[in-house]
Amino acid sequence: MEKSIKKKDINTIFWLIPGYRRFSNVIWFSLLIIAGAGFLLRGIASYFNLSFQPFFSAFEINYIPQGIIMTFYGTLAIILGFFIFFGFFIDVGGGSNEFNKKNNLIRIIRNGWPGKNRSILLTYAISEIEKIEVFIREGLNPQRIIYLVTKDGRKLPLTPIGQPMTLSEIEDKAFRITRFLRITLVFDIKYNTQ
Repeated sequence: MEKSIKKKDINTIFWLIPGYRRFSNVIWFSLLIIAGAGFLLRGIASYFNLSFQPFFSAFEINYIPQGIIMTFYGTLAIILGFFIFFGFFIDVGGGSNEFNKKNNLIRIIRNGWPGKNRSILLTYAISEIEKIEVFIREGLNPQRIIYLVTKDGRKLPLTPIGQPMTLSEIEDKAFRITRFLRITLVFDIKYNTQ
């Protein structure tokens, strides 16, 4: 007995884009807060000639210049740690990409820092898109980015910034989009030989 299965047409592709909400930012936040608190306490202890830490004597360093520098670096690390935590909390850089054939629209949504332009929403008709470009740069600082290139020459990144995707992931996503939108796919590959 043979069954006939009708293939449903997919009208929408929707990607969630991670922003600051990554495990690496949790580690950076934790390290900066712990190290910053240690430096700050050590600098304060040298000023008051106290011993907050059981393994170190406050008399080993002078407040001027070592204590001042440790206090400065500790304060700076704590401020930077809370900056990362705040970005993690509001998910800066996070958002979504939506490709909708039914409405003939592409929507790119990203979260930003608080202020006038907190949320970014870019909307384009599919007919305004010229091609998909995959930029790959290998070397010490690898980059793998999928760009949506409009007919007026603008390049809009579709992939998250920060952690490069694997080659198989980026190829798979780029081929899916170009097949879905029926547009051209271009690869721009650069090798850093230094």
